[in-house]
Amino acid sequence: MNSDFTIGLDLGGTQVRAALVRAGKVLARTAARTDVSGPEEVMRQFRALVAEVSHAAGSAPIRAIGMCAPGPLDTVSGVIDHIPTLPGWELFPLRDRLSSIFGIPAIVENDGIAAAFGEWQYGAARGLDHVVYVTVSTGIGGGVVVDGRLMHGARGMAGHVGHFTLATEGPTCSCGRVGCFEAVAAGTAFGKRVRVAANENPTSFLGRMAEKGIVEGRHAVEGARAGDAACLALIAEEADWLGSGFASLLHLYSPQMLVMGGGVSVAFDLLEPGIRARIRHDAMAPFREVPVVQAKLGDDAGLVGVAELAVLQQRTAGSFHGRTSKT
Repeated sequence: MNSDFTIGLDLGGTQVRAALVRAGKVLARTAARTDVSGPEEVMRQFRALVAEVSHAAGSAPIRAIGMCAPGPLDTVSGVIDHIPTLPGWELFPLRDRLSSIFGIPAIVENDGIAAAFGEWQYGAARGLDHVVYVTVSTGIGGGVVVDGRLMHGARGMAGHVGHFTLATEGPTCSCGRVGCFEAVAAGTAFGKRVRVAANENPTSFLGRMAEKGIVEGRHAVEGARAGDAACLALIAEEADWLGSGFASLLHLYSPQMLVMGGGVSVAFDLLEPGIRARIRHDAMAPFREVPVVQAKLGDDAGLVGVAELAVLQQRTAGSFHGRTSKT
């Protein structure tokens, strides 16, 4: 069991976060709204965040630091290709800048892969050898464990599970393709359907919510919990899209478990029956009863995962990519 203090960082389009982690537990965390001015401004934010959470370590040394970020991200070179939600990060040498700023070994990791590692080592999938983790939030990302090893692939870019075509005539995805899993099932897509429903029926529960401000997916969840028929129908549609995408991932990776995280997973209890029904309809027989569960670590999955990966890389002299196994 790792007993070193490490720092996990999360670069997001709306928030930057930092956590002090030890043995898979978050001891201190903090966050700020992302400065969209550019990478150097964000690096200054991370300096302040790390200084804040580091106090909880007292005089003990911090052994390593890891940052998870959206992709495409080359985790072998440590260079960001680009981030669709954050302009100005093209070809930014993120790993080298982290090491230079903090003076300790650093890694960078795709946020979905980092969260998958966190859930595999310390969360819902602990003890398993074959796992698919899917985060359903603004977009859809994830990570995969096969044969007891975390998949990284060429340049560390495996696990873009939101980018396969699910609807040939669907909406255009952020990646530019039409009908990706992300484009039809992510929280952004769900929110768009919620706003359409609110506009079409201004006297409905969602219509009344829209009068008070911008209506979002969480309002449909609230309405569904209160028994509103239109909101329940929206939840059922979202569950059906998720179940269809999950069934394809079960076929691809044959996991023992599929773990769902991300903001949309707060409604997992409402979504699970529909997800399960679609999987039973779409999946081949051997895959129909694979458990689909809610992530246990919640928002901490990526922070825990990347912090633990950082100290693991330090111990294995950088040889872990594509071969990370259970600790």
